[in-house]
Amino acid sequence: MNGIDFDFARYIQNRRGQAERRVRDGSTYSYSGERKVRRTLNSARPVVIALEATTRLWKNVAKSELLGTALKVTGQQFPRLYNATRTACESLRMDVPPVYVTPASSKMRAQVLGTNDDAYIVVNAELLDSLSDTELLALVGHELGHIQNNHVLYTTALYYLTEAAAMFVRWAVQPAIMTLQAWSRRAEITCDRAALLSTRDLDTTMTALIKISLGLERDTEVNIREYIENLPDTKRGGVGRYAELFRTHPYLPKRIQALRRFAESALYKSFIGEDAKGAPSTVDVDAQVAEILSVF
Repeated sequence: MNGIDFDFARYIQNRRGQAERRVRDGSTYSYSGERKVRRTLNSARPVVIALEATTRLWKNVAKSELLGTALKVTGQQFPRLYNATRTACESLRMDVPPVYVTPASSKMRAQVLGTNDDAYIVVNAELLDSLSDTELLALVGHELGHIQNNHVLYTTALYYLTEAAAMFVRWAVQPAIMTLQAWSRRAEITCDRAALLSTRDLDTTMTALIKISLGLERDTEVNIREYIENLPDTKRGGVGRYAELFRTHPYLPKRIQALRRFAESALYKSFIGEDAKGAPSTVDVDAQVAEILSVF
């Protein structure tokens, strides 16, 4: 029995301390526009209803249904994903969460589900096979960004609102979806930064974003320089650009531009050990990103 601590109050305090540290570490790199929207979510009545329903759904049904068809990642089972998760957690100073692989036939690609205290990363087997080791590191780092920044309940609610809307209060569904989509587009920027902090390699991270977004095969050659040089102007295109308002992710060119801005920041340069003198602050970068993400 030696070494076992039965002090429940101390256990709760330790868990609270871990959560506070996780949030503190995440807030150093997270996109301020995302944090601002997130602060308003819990005051939006449709979102509150959706979050409460999601919590009940996850605890009572969804968790066992989802994980019942998935395989848990271990050092012997899916070792590439296991190693990528451990490496990314070291970079982000996080505890390693449970990771599962779903069948290739599953509609889910990569997702964080659960609650902030009970989070799971789920990766589709087909997607896993399509990425190199370093691209896989970017994928896992992105999903860990959701956990580190306490996004999990929101991502879970949005997933089930769109996949299982009949389980929710009908009048609350569409307002909650649109509110969470607006937040999600900003949350992706935060988590793209977590991916870059995990790989410390801008080109690899951008390649991973492109491959995952476009569904490209593992051996597909991606010319990052050519892609960047030919980025479309997302501010143009008439009414079509407003379709982004109904998406959970910003258009890919916007994500690439936003990530490049962050890679130029003093925060990132300091993180990778480069001279940050004269580099833009995170505040300045976030102002540029807000302009990039603007639909109007």
